[in-house]
Amino acid sequence: MISKRSICWTIAGSDSGGGAGIQADIAAIRAFGAYPCSVITAITAQNSLTVSHIEATSLTMFKAQLSALLEDLPPQAIKVGMLPTVEQITHFALFYQQSLQPTPLIIDPVAISASGSRLTEHHALQATLQHLLPLATLVTPNIAELELLCGHPIDSDTSLLEGARFLIQLGANAVLVKGGHAHWQGEQACDYFISQDLAFCLQQPRVCTAHTHGTGCSMASAIAAAMALGDPIEDAIVQANAYIAAGLVKAKAVGSGPGPVAHTQLPTPARYFPSLQTLWPLIGDTPSIAQQAFAPVETQQLGLYPVVDNVERLRSLLELGVTTLQLRIKHQADVDIEAAVLQATQLGNQYQARVFINDHWALALKYHAYGVHLGQEDLQQADLAALQQAGVRLGVSTHGYFELLNALRLRPSYIALGHVFPTPTKVMKSRPQGLKRLRHYVQISANVPTVAIGGINLDNATEVANCGVGSLAVVRAVGDCESDQLATTVEAFNRVI
Repeated sequence: MISKRSICWTIAGSDSGGGAGIQADIAAIRAFGAYPCSVITAITAQNSLTVSHIEATSLTMFKAQLSALLEDLPPQAIKVGMLPTVEQITHFALFYQQSLQPTPLIIDPVAISASGSRLTEHHALQATLQHLLPLATLVTPNIAELELLCGHPIDSDTSLLEGARFLIQLGANAVLVKGGHAHWQGEQACDYFISQDLAFCLQQPRVCTAHTHGTGCSMASAIAAAMALGDPIEDAIVQANAYIAAGLVKAKAVGSGPGPVAHTQLPTPARYFPSLQTLWPLIGDTPSIAQQAFAPVETQQLGLYPVVDNVERLRSLLELGVTTLQLRIKHQADVDIEAAVLQATQLGNQYQARVFINDHWALALKYHAYGVHLGQEDLQQADLAALQQAGVRLGVSTHGYFELLNALRLRPSYIALGHVFPTPTKVMKSRPQGLKRLRHYVQISANVPTVAIGGINLDNATEVANCGVGSLAVVRAVGDCESDQLATTVEAFNRVI
């Protein structure tokens, strides 16, 4: 049984040809594992060649559908496609503000069909800008739709970004401009995401196919479905991008005209996931990015990887033969952090072990530590180029698809994937990722060594290791262990990994 916590509404027109609109939305939402509910705004007579007739749903019926769903099936996310009349737009805007805010609202500003037919009233565009845009969690125009919304041609990445910023100025929380029609981009298609504090590009090899019907509807619905299931917007966008890439590769004709994008099973194979480029000039100073890959850790299998908060426990583990460790000192006023980093580095050299220093990258650099481990926020402050040039290995924390892609672009020495299970060790913004996601992350990480972290103990270590990770990072399982039980615990973990 699907929980009410994963209900996703789609508010759009019906496509009698089955490739776009409500029909595509429901297929995408179901593929992601959410439960679709629909509000039909218009009935279209169309096939793969043309749209021959459109009839908007009466305002009475439109209101009745919204009220019926709200009474029994409230949404966790909403996708809005074609709203053909000003009346529908203004009513939904009021309804959302009164009954649904702050439910994530994904707006796919459909105005023109792929065959060139206009799908909305002339004044509906202005009503969308005035009433819907300020409510949007995300707006997902393609190039033609962005041109309509902005009122000027979009013929370069520069004008594309200007158009996205214009929508932000009108009140949209975030904009995702799809690059499928941005032919100036060449063989690589780039989807650009812009918000007040984040900007990035997802890049994919352009798929040469005529069978693209319903890609916009499916993309927006996939994002909404992922958010209904609890994913943050960045992770939802990454998954939707990969889902559409796979769908384009597998798309085929059904009628005489262009066929619909295919709806494939999840998880999407790793080969369809995009590469990430951040657009730092839009969000702040450009950090120091290493031009080369970081020094390798010599093995894909780092094995048992204890994370400890003091040098004494680190020393004890080294004496037991542990070869990969991390010193993580957090908010301990009585600890001389610099002395601890120096001692840990010296011990690592003495035992020929891989000792990583958490957070304190400048000290790791100063004392020529084997490696440093950084969180996503730390990446923006650290001098990554200096670390790479000094041969300091880099491990990066990740908590989802977006952060994984962000780590991969840096070509680090290893990637930490977490948190797998609930953990009281630190306050986490992200939810536990679980074993299914962990296995998928390992596949996407390809040849980069991986470390699983978060809530791992001897009871679940085997099933974590079976996901294909090369290392198990443990905190409480070793840190809280009594000294006389430490050797037994290490031996037990070594048998697993």
